[in-house]
Amino acid sequence: MKKLTKNIVSSLFKPRAANTHKGSFGHSLIIAGSKGKMGAAVITAKACLRSGTGLLTVNVPQKERIILQTTIPEAMLVMREDRELDIAKFNAIAIGPGIGITPNNKSLLSQIIIKSTQPILLDADALNIIALNKKLLTLLKEGTIITPHPKEFDRLFGEHQNQNERIKTALIKAKEYNIVIVLKNNHTIIANSTKAYVNTTGNAGLAKGGSGDALTGIITAFLAQGYMAFDAARLGVYLHGLSADIALNNQSMESMLVTDVIDCFGKAFKQISEV
Repeated sequence: MKKLTKNIVSSLFKPRAANTHKGSFGHSLIIAGSKGKMGAAVITAKACLRSGTGLLTVNVPQKERIILQTTIPEAMLVMREDRELDIAKFNAIAIGPGIGITPNNKSLLSQIIIKSTQPILLDADALNIIALNKKLLTLLKEGTIITPHPKEFDRLFGEHQNQNERIKTALIKAKEYNIVIVLKNNHTIIANSTKAYVNTTGNAGLAKGGSGDALTGIITAFLAQGYMAFDAARLGVYLHGLSADIALNNQSMESMLVTDVIDCFGKAFKQISEV
């Protein structure tokens, strides 16, 4: 397993050309949030926009739409209740943060997995839904990204005694299903069917609710911009941790919030852009 370093990430990163427009950087769809958990949608959306997606549409429950429209005015909305979701127009799709496990969301997730031709990222409740119907794992398309924390990982792949056991399983399952697994922990692992990296950035300030939502937003933005899944995952994980390290200049690990981390994305991007 290799260490994910600044040199590797800088070699993957593609700075923006001057002669570009919003259509040059993709259209992301984020399916997130539910009553009482709209913060997940807000954090994911904000992180996605701060990571360079050209356009962003967020799928939310109609009754909760005002929260998104007031906190993230740059995002467009579609309502969760709309039965005909046209996914073809999006360049990347993320589903799961805070959506809840409901019959409608189970159906929506199946639709996304079966019908999508673009890159998708599955997180949080999307993974919990799959854990209840593991047949969905066999339907995942090549390069699909899943981003489980340890408990979500165990729900998907069985109980493990420690993180080392999970890492071994992640390497096996990434190859078996030909997917990208981002196994979140203090040293996050990014694995695909042939390679694995351990991240070298981040600190315990990320050990708070919302951090995973921000990571989902970052990786989705890179997918929408045309990065390959494994590259998008490595870039996202490294930048997420680097932003948290930069946030320590003004916060402690105890006081750090995920919004503080997102506010440091700009400095993190500048660091990996440095030659």
